[in-house]
Formats: sequence, structure tokens, C-alpha cells
Amino acid sequence: MPFPYLTETEDLTDSVRAKAGGSFIRLTDGTCHYELFSPSLAGKGPGVRSVVLIHGFSVPYFIWDPTYDFLTQSGHRVLRFDLFGRGHSGRPRVRYDIHLFVRQLKDLLDALNIAEPIHLVGLSMGGAVSAAFVDKYPERVKTHILVDPAGAKPIELSPILKLAKFPILPDILFGLAGDDSLLKGIASDFFDPNLVAHFTARYKPQMKIKGFKRSILSTIRNGMLESFLKTYQRVGRLGKPTLLFWGRNDNTVPFAHNEILRAAIPHAQFHVIENSGHIPHYEKPAEFNPILQDFLAANP
Repeated sequence: MPFPYLTETEDLTDSVRAKAGGSFIRLTDGTCHYELFSPSLAGKGPGVRSVVLIHGFSVPYFIWDPTYDFLTQSGHRVLRFDLFGRGHSGRPRVRYDIHLFVRQLKDLLDALNIAEPIHLVGLSMGGAVSAAFVDKYPERVKTHILVDPAGAKPIELSPILKLAKFPILPDILFGLAGDDSLLKGIASDFFDPNLVAHFTARYKPQMKIKGFKRSILSTIRNGMLESFLKTYQRVGRLGKPTLLFWGRNDNTVPFAHNEILRAAIPHAQFHVIENSGHIPHYEKPAEFNPILQDFLAANP
């Protein structure tokens, strides 16, 4: 276990990956962990859509469980995956910037032969990734769904994460004390505290895999929690059907940021999920899922 990341004790071996479930594929920058559901040929028809789910800053693809289950049960083709540095995807020694994550999505779609325009869903930091993908590859996206997206303004960081932009000392501090900081951040994502314990128990295993904190620090240092407003503005001018969700009680990406996003994408359909924090699709799936389904049905 390399100093200072003393809690990172596991390599991404085949046995570790086997426990994760899902599938793995080699892309340009490393191995990607993903899950793809495709309806049977008998079930395919005009109502079947290809939906791609991008998670946020540090929680891997399990954060989409309620949405993934709903969409697959509805017969859609659904893809979710772990961004590099998270979950059971590789931790390549590269810059964790917007170019890496957009390239990862492009490479994954190509490798899986998903050529038709997709319905692209981005949560939190995944909202910035999805917007950058739409900006670069507009022909590959049918609709754009944003869930409490980051990037309207820079995200306010905890004291220990603020130090991440500086070299050497933050690596030591974050390596020794970063687990607690990240877990507190996860807890603050929720409006309902009863959901926190189960969620964090599923989050912790990735923290043992070597390279996790290095990847998180690189993500911060390379601007992924800064403003992507100009990107959102360019995407807004494309006029693609857009759906915007926000949890009323979001403490991670403040609810007030929705006004900036709505000005950038004025045609977006906007839905507030009450009594919900940063992940309304997870806390309030009974409210979230029917809105999503109606939007998909209106945009075949």
C-alpha cells in the first residue's frame, strides 16, 4: 500500500472484478466497468430507446439502481458504466479532465456498437460530462436529461478538498484523512438520513482499490468541479429536447443553480423534486421515473 494512501489495499484483479458483476471492456485509456441491458429482439419496437446513464463525481454506477431497474423493466436498452477512477473501472495515470471522460463515453459507445442517437442522462458532474459530449458529438444524442447537474458555477468544496488544487501536502492529507471527508460528502447528498448507511456501505469497497484517491484529486485539479456554463450555453443553442431535474433540498449543487442552467438552456423542461437532496432519482424514484418515462415517450 503506497504512502499516503494507506487504506487502498487492493489491485483491480480478475477476482476483484468478478465480485463486482457487470461486464468489462478495454478502451483507449483503460478497462471500463459497465452494464448493458438490451431487450430481446421480440421486445424491440418503436417504443424502445437507448438510454445512457452517467454518474457523478465519485459514486459509481450503482447510484443509478432505481432508474436502471425502471428503464430495463420498461423494455429500453440501457447502459450505465463507471467513470475511470471510480467503481471497478481502471485508474489510469492520466489527467482526469473533461476530455478523458468524453473520450471514455465515445469509446464505450463505439466498442458496444451503439451507433443510433442516444438519450443521454447526466447526474451532478455527469451533467457536465454529458453536456460536453453533446457539444462535441451532437449527432449522437437524441435527448439530454440532467439531474442536479454540476457546472453552472464552481462547486463549493470541503476544506480538505479545497487543498487538492495544490501539490504534495494535499496528497498526504487526503491520503490519510480523505475517507472521512468523502463519506461525509456522500451523507450530505441525502435529504432522508435513513438511506445513508446502506448507500455508504456500497460506496466503501471502491475506496480500497489502489488509485481511487489519486483519481479524485486529479479530477479536482483538472477542473471537473469548476464552471461549464459556456458548454451548457452552446448545448442550449442546439435546441435538443432537454429535461432538467433538481432536488429542492440539494446541499451539494445548490437549488439556486437551476436558474443559471435554465437561462443557458431555456427550452428545458424543469421539474423540482420536493423533500429530496442531491440525488432525487434515488430518493424519490416514484416521482422521478414517471416524468422520465413521459419525456422519453414524447421523444421517440
